[in-house]
Amino acid sequence: MSAISDYIDSQVKSSDVVLFMKGTPGFPQCGFSGQVVQILDHIGADYKGVNVLDSNELRQGIKEYSNWPTIPQLYVKGEFVGGCDIVREMFQSGELQSFLTEKGVSLKGAA
Repeated sequence: MSAISDYIDSQVKSSDVVLFMKGTPGFPQCGFSGQVVQILDHIGADYKGVNVLDSNELRQGIKEYSNWPTIPQLYVKGEFVGGCDIVREMFQSGELQSFLTEKGVSLKGAA
């Protein structure tokens, strides 16, 4: 594994919920990243945002790591969940909330 995939691997495993995104949770720099941030904030999930705009190597590396061509990318307990569309569909169906709960992720103020 390369240094960048080691770094990504350590980030993925550093928190229960990790979002690789463009920008930061407080200042998303693309609409898709912003949507996932809004969803995670709405359901009260604790997550860590990793800004892929910090380096080209990271931006390219995460796509190779997951074998998924787009950003954002959501990981839960080290497992790749999906991008914006998948997260949005899971959220709308209520599946995201139950998936996170099943994985032992506590949601603050979840209905």
